[in-house]
Amino acid sequence: MREKITLQCTECKRRNYTGTRDKRKHPDRLELKKYCKFERKHTVHRETR
Repeated sequence: MREKITLQCTECKRRNYTGTRDKRKHPDRLELKKYCKFERKHTVHRETR
Protein backbone atom coordinates (compact mmCIF):
# COMPACT_ATOMS: atom_id res chain seq x y z
CA MET A 1 0.00 0.00 0.00
CA ARG A 2 1.30 3.44 -0.96
CA GLU A 3 0.98 6.40 1.36
CA LYS A 4 0.58 10.06 0.35
CA ILE A 5 3.39 12.31 1.61
CA THR A 6 4.24 16.01 1.57
CA LEU A 7 7.80 17.32 1.32
CA GLN A 8 8.71 20.42 3.33
CA CYS A 9 11.73 22.64 2.73
CA THR A 10 14.16 22.64 5.67
CA GLU A 11 15.17 26.28 5.16
CA CYS A 12 11.92 28.17 4.50
CA LYS A 13 9.58 25.57 6.12
CA ARG A 14 7.10 25.70 3.23
CA ARG A 15 5.44 22.59 1.83
CA ASN A 16 6.37 22.45 -1.85
CA TYR A 17 6.00 18.88 -3.13
CA THR A 18 3.55 16.00 -2.77
CA GLY A 19 3.88 12.38 -3.78
CA THR A 20 3.55 8.78 -2.67
CA ARG A 21 5.87 6.19 -1.16
CA ASP A 22 5.76 2.54 -0.18
CA LYS A 23 5.61 2.15 3.60
CA ARG A 24 7.14 -1.33 3.64
CA LYS A 25 10.17 -0.55 1.44
CA HIS A 26 10.96 2.81 3.10
CA PRO A 27 9.81 2.79 6.74
CA ASP A 28 11.80 5.90 7.75
CA ARG A 29 11.05 9.45 6.63
CA LEU A 30 12.05 10.46 3.14
CA GLU A 31 14.66 13.17 2.61
CA LEU A 32 15.43 14.52 -0.88
CA LYS A 33 17.33 17.44 -2.36
CA LYS A 34 14.77 19.37 -4.44
CA TYR A 35 14.40 22.87 -5.89
CA CYS A 36 12.65 25.43 -3.67
CA LYS A 37 11.06 28.21 -5.70
CA PHE A 38 10.87 30.50 -2.67
CA GLU A 39 14.58 30.18 -1.84
CA ARG A 40 15.51 29.94 -5.55
CA LYS A 41 17.99 27.12 -4.93
CA HIS A 42 18.20 23.39 -4.27
CA THR A 43 17.58 22.55 -0.62
CA VAL A 44 16.89 19.44 1.44
CA HIS A 45 13.19 18.60 1.65
CA ARG A 46 11.91 16.29 4.38
CA GLU A 47 8.72 14.29 4.58
CA THR A 48 5.97 15.67 6.82
CA ARG A 49 2.89 13.88 8.06
